[in-house]
Amino acid sequence: MKITKVYTRTGDKGMTSLVGGVRIKKTDARLEAYGTVDELSAHLGLLAAMLPEGDDRNTIVRVQNNLFNVCTHLATDQSQTPLYPSAHLAEGETEFLEQQVDAIMALLPERQGFVLPGGCLAAAQCHVARTVCRRAERRIAALAEVAKVGPEMQQYVNRLSDYLFILAKKINFNNNVSEIIWQNACS
Repeated sequence: MKITKVYTRTGDKGMTSLVGGVRIKKTDARLEAYGTVDELSAHLGLLAAMLPEGDDRNTIVRVQNNLFNVCTHLATDQSQTPLYPSAHLAEGETEFLEQQVDAIMALLPERQGFVLPGGCLAAAQCHVARTVCRRAERRIAALAEVAKVGPEMQQYVNRLSDYLFILAKKINFNNNVSEIIWQNACS
């Protein structure tokens, strides 16, 4: 898709267009959902820039591509516009994330306790992306209460947050950075 113009001035009064041209307020739950997924993708882009070339970076870029499909799905009011083919996830993408989680878990030493987000810079960014992912999941769930949203979208984003948690652990482990375990002052 060629971009011919960046500004249109059509959003200057708090409205925007969905896929298919339907106009909605920028405060709408639908915009909150796909806007948060877009924010997540930006955080993942920063994470990818911090990672060395290889499987983890390639997986993050694959996820970013999938998140464009999620955004297209969420930006389509299915009561007024049919879904584009790009508004679907390819078969097996949620299972792919599950496989990644399982593979990483098999490499890591077992740890007990809750982990404070942080560690090396890339792991800390991974935790930031994870928390934005959780917020995106909440926004998608809120949208699903008032509009049609494919359940695979919620499943994918839920599994993605699990993957990002485990990836942060792997990044710290690979960089010989010890995670900080939460010290509950009440216990």
